[in-house]
Amino acid sequence: MKRRILNVQGHSQYHKEILPSYRNSACGPTTIYVILKYLLGIDYAKNVNDLYSLLGTTKIGLFRWRLIKNLQRYLGPEWIVQKCSLKEALRQIDEGRPAAAKFDKYFTFQWNSKPSFKYHWVPLIGYEIDDGELILIVHDNGGVNRDSQIRKVPYSKNSKVLSFVKIEPKIKQDTN
Repeated sequence: MKRRILNVQGHSQYHKEILPSYRNSACGPTTIYVILKYLLGIDYAKNVNDLYSLLGTTKIGLFRWRLIKNLQRYLGPEWIVQKCSLKEALRQIDEGRPAAAKFDKYFTFQWNSKPSFKYHWVPLIGYEIDDGELILIVHDNGGVNRDSQIRKVPYSKNSKVLSFVKIEPKIKQDTN
């Protein structure tokens, strides 16, 4: 069995500090908050309410293209924010960086599927491979009166509704 998990502290999108009107659709900003806090520290992560507006989140959630565009603008040219494959998301974990995972059964037109989440952003913080089966390890962003919990999600059950976004620093090439 191969296993890799990052020591990432989760956060609930229903935390009392998050505006009540944002809570039901705050999974995207909460995911980015958790990832930025891990990568850059609490001071750079702002707070979920600020990220909600900064990322362009709406009452129905956060579109992937909008997250990428607005987070790239916020982080600047020293960072790469882009859609990535499963293989690249797992490489991010191997290199010590969480990735953002989006479950979306609606805009992928998987009406009859039964994924772990119907429409939800979560921090991807690890994975394990056991007997050839890939299990993703995520923080679930909590629930009403519940902190975020680490959950194991089978990739095979969710593959048709999943997409990933990586957030990685640009590596400067030494020209000498």
